[in-house]
Amino acid sequence: MEEPRDRFCDECGVFAVVGHPEASHLAYLGLHGLQHRGQESAGIVTAHEARIFAFRRLGLVGEIFSPQVLERLPGSSAIGHVRYSTAGGNHISNAQPLVIHYSRGSLAVAHNGNLTNALTLREELEGSGAIFQSTSDTEVLVHLVARSGADIVDAVSHALFRARGSYSILLMNQDLVIAARDPRGIRPLCLGRLGDAYVLSSESASFDLMGATFERDIQPGEILVLTHDGRALSLLPFPQRPHKLCLFEYVYFARPDSVLDGVSVYHARKRMGQRLAREHPVDADLVIPIPDSGTGAAIGFAEQSGLPFEMGLIRSHYVGRTFIEPKQSIRNFGVSLKLSACRAVLEGRKVVIVDDSLVRGTTARKIVENLRRAGAKEVHLRLASPPVKHSCRFGIDTPTDAELIANQFTIEQLSEHLGVDSLGYLSLDGLLSAVGGHRFCTACFSGDYPVEFQDEGKKLRLRFEGL
Repeated sequence: MEEPRDRFCDECGVFAVVGHPEASHLAYLGLHGLQHRGQESAGIVTAHEARIFAFRRLGLVGEIFSPQVLERLPGSSAIGHVRYSTAGGNHISNAQPLVIHYSRGSLAVAHNGNLTNALTLREELEGSGAIFQSTSDTEVLVHLVARSGADIVDAVSHALFRARGSYSILLMNQDLVIAARDPRGIRPLCLGRLGDAYVLSSESASFDLMGATFERDIQPGEILVLTHDGRALSLLPFPQRPHKLCLFEYVYFARPDSVLDGVSVYHARKRMGQRLAREHPVDADLVIPIPDSGTGAAIGFAEQSGLPFEMGLIRSHYVGRTFIEPKQSIRNFGVSLKLSACRAVLEGRKVVIVDDSLVRGTTARKIVENLRRAGAKEVHLRLASPPVKHSCRFGIDTPTDAELIANQFTIEQLSEHLGVDSLGYLSLDGLLSAVGGHRFCTACFSGDYPVEFQDEGKKLRLRFEGL
């Protein structure tokens, strides 16, 4: 039986190209740059001569899109999506971008986030005769847009007025691409240029793959309309709300070479490590990261503490999504296959290991056992975020509150459970200081949710057979 994931799972990533003759190929590169945000399915939709062309499959971007597939996606505009199933299961009908055909033509939609009133809206729509083809909350938005009698821009505005929760969303029809970000800016979205073409992405790092330049972040509550011939219109139709970008983007989700809302992710993670070293100093011989998620913070911790930075855990880059495990003859096989402890670095040394966060704790416990077996004299665990005590409701797949290890043990009990000599978490104030302020959603740490969850107690009745 597969062990439950010991990480918060990346939500989704969206990408768009508007006004470039190689739109599908650029979308492919853009999705490669966002692959860390979702590994279950991917899709690209293009617009060409008043027609919509689509290709979506389960799997990784490089597995799905061959040169032959990309050639069958003509057009100068494209939107793409990589998905991890936060709302709805891992099924091809939930792969995005979703494409519908209705009275006003064709419409493709790619969404990163989670609507906190999706089930409430779905019940209302089903009660009036709507038929759903997927379990994704994104399809709720599609129905709201399709049912509006207004032109596409007004229809999208009306639909988003009814939506609650988080979204960075891209919509495309035969004439234009629309990008929108929720009024609190919980999920990221940015704009770039490649010559005369526009590009849009969940993260700026994907622009670098194609030589595009970063222009700006899409503002919270902004609807940006881009026509296939290069015209742009920015609308701010929603009441202004406090900015609440997901703080976990800086802790773990975003690539370190991205810049989110003007803050370098790499430098933010270094500052987290520096602050962590000041809050929880330790008498040790060296600092090692749990790669790759703890590397930036470990560099900062080592710099601040004056300790050597070493790679005491070596990560294998050739582990696929599935592999054949031996029986109980090899303990900790899965962790050892991905992260190998380097005895030459560790033997007889007092070691500080730095990671971004602790969710269930199962992986950390096995890593500590492997470090001890490789000869580490002492093991001190430092975490570059506060205790994770609350589930996310805004597009991140998280365990329930009861499954989060920080809710099960005190610090002393957790140290003993993990087998470490000491344990230290970065404070919430320290984390906020590292990322430059208080304009963030801190719900997974504090329980302070910025948006009401209207679907409490409701369950989706639709289930796919055979899953």
